[in-house]
Amino acid sequence: MAYITTPPTKPFVFSPLCQSKKVQNNVLVLNSGHTYLKLKQKRIHTSFVSYYVEKANRRKLLAIVNAASVEATEAEPEPIPEVKSGGRILLSDVVVKKKRRVYFGRKWTTLDICTATIVLAIHLLSVFAPFYFTWSAFWVAFGLYVVTGLLGITLSYHRNLSHRSFKLPKWLEYMCAYCGVQALQGDPISWVSTHRYHHQFCDSERDPHSPIEGFWFSHMSWLFDSNGFSERCGGPSNVGDLEKQPFYKFLENTYILHPIALGMLLYALGGVPFLVWGMGVRIVWVFHITWLVNSACHVWGNQAWNTGDLSRNNWWVALLAFGEGWHNNHHAFEFSARHGLEWWQLDMTWYVVRFLQANGLATDVKLPTQVQKQRMSISN
Repeated sequence: MAYITTPPTKPFVFSPLCQSKKVQNNVLVLNSGHTYLKLKQKRIHTSFVSYYVEKANRRKLLAIVNAASVEATEAEPEPIPEVKSGGRILLSDVVVKKKRRVYFGRKWTTLDICTATIVLAIHLLSVFAPFYFTWSAFWVAFGLYVVTGLLGITLSYHRNLSHRSFKLPKWLEYMCAYCGVQALQGDPISWVSTHRYHHQFCDSERDPHSPIEGFWFSHMSWLFDSNGFSERCGGPSNVGDLEKQPFYKFLENTYILHPIALGMLLYALGGVPFLVWGMGVRIVWVFHITWLVNSACHVWGNQAWNTGDLSRNNWWVALLAFGEGWHNNHHAFEFSARHGLEWWQLDMTWYVVRFLQANGLATDVKLPTQVQKQRMSISN
């Protein structure tokens, strides 16, 4: 879900997994995206062999038979190489199909280096938290955690902008989106684009962050591989609704300046403690809670719906991420403004949406119908 900056916009045409099927008698077609290789299964007719036994010497006969054998061998399709398994993820039934090289063995782009530097710097800043603890700094961090995590990421970036689960007045929509910018997870256009690609290609080779390429890849390593992201998904071509709005283009072009301005404001108000807790601790906390939805909620938990992917409902992620941990519910009904579909499934983001709806601020609030629930039932 989290993304730091916008990836390159180089278009890419992806080749699906190799599949084979019989098209007609004695013909096999291997489908590798754009290349089709037809292999005809040839039969060896040996009625003429006896003729050559009588008319030719032994060497000629062997040459003919060997030539026929070579021809028959070449007609057999080559076996499709299997993807090397990376092992089973701890305490899970999820198997890593292929671990992607992110940190070593590849070329790092300038964007990758900048992203990794920002993430590392924020983590290092949070290390000083025990030495600069004050209760006022703690409550500043907690308040910003709610504002940027709930209003910014889960309510605005995710349910409102990515899935259009409800509508808000433009002034409120923009205000909540600005709160998301302060979470340092990217501007709305790049974040929403990444998340929409995740749903479009969930847990396939084109998913921006799936545990089938390793737990830590789905958690955070994917952030540092902009070329890999571009190859799998291309540029942000699925966010035309946001790109038409000047406000979101403004945030895209000036994104990094806003967290810097907030950091300067916190330092002016409370010195180093406010900076360490309000920026370091709070951002790292929201980072990993958001990333756990990508990783833990596709590895640990239970599946209540037949979604065809690895999404799980995870109660402890739901507690930390304002209801986002009911991830299997979300993948079953991604349009729904409510993720905690059962009365006991705590969903703080939904409670805020419901409050806004009661006050006439949230409209066109989408929820799954009973027919839709029956259709997605795990028993079907």
